[in-house]
Amino acid sequence: MRAIKRAIQVLWLPLVFAGLIWHFAWYAVHGPRVGSLAREAKASEIAAARITLAEAEAERDSIERKVAGLRGDRIDRDQLDERARALLNMVGKDELVVPYGQNQRLF
Repeated sequence: MRAIKRAIQVLWLPLVFAGLIWHFAWYAVHGPRVGSLAREAKASEIAAARITLAEAEAERDSIERKVAGLRGDRIDRDQLDERARALLNMVGKDELVVPYGQNQRLF
């Protein structure tokens, strides 16, 4: 009995510290906010957000090019004519109209 008490007295502190180390090591891998698995999930979310950002920037650049062609100091006549016809829903006598679906974007 004395040997068991002695073993408990000697081993309780290392066992507590081993448990704490195991606890923090487990959360370092599986933790919901700081674990390596959560870091990988955040990295994939960041990659998806960067793709979305690149698409939005490309769309913005396209719109900026179209707007730049319609500015007062240097008007692009073709873009002005195209925009006026689209807004007024008019076509020339020698032009052909091709209908497209409602869900399809024209540009």
